[in-house]
Amino acid sequence: MAVLFDYDKAQRLLNRYKIRSIESRYVSSPEAAIKFADNDPIVLKALTNKALHKTKSGLVVLNLSTDKEIRNAFNALSKKAARFKPYKILAQRMVKDGIEIILGGNTDPQFGKMVLLGLGGIYVETFKDFALRTCPITRYDARSMLEQLKSRKIIAPDEKSSKMLEELLLKVSRMFAASEMKELDLNPIILHDGTYDAVDLRMLE
Repeated sequence: MAVLFDYDKAQRLLNRYKIRSIESRYVSSPEAAIKFADNDPIVLKALTNKALHKTKSGLVVLNLSTDKEIRNAFNALSKKAARFKPYKILAQRMVKDGIEIILGGNTDPQFGKMVLLGLGGIYVETFKDFALRTCPITRYDARSMLEQLKSRKIIAPDEKSSKMLEELLLKVSRMFAASEMKELDLNPIILHDGTYDAVDLRMLE
């Protein structure tokens, strides 16, 4: 049986490289999810290796504000996820609206580890707007990746946001190059209010 992806381990790795991710916690009951929420809006997700597209599989419920909403969502997710065993339910803080990007990595048989930047969410497959470089990248590489994107004015409309994304690219590149990971998928990372939060994490060794 495949080992279920460990979200906590992934978050600890991001923290080590000072890469921001949204506050998250595994919850085993509606009461644990309610306690985590502490009167703030949350998201509940069922994580399983057998359904990588959680939204398409109905395994994500957004913007849960009341105890009743959280309890009903937890119970509904548990029923839906039962056919995807093993699974765990993850609670996350709701992140503010913003621009979604993807930062990822894969291992090419010829070139080795490569890092990817592109417009995120559903758009990465729709518009095919992304840039690739071999790891580890330099600051020049990070800037050229941004400049290569058709969506660069959306993702990085000014110098401050450009520098923030360059730093993030460098951190992700260093992390991926130094790890035993074969694949990395941070999609989406949501850009908002001059900063960002990684919302969905996937790492394959």
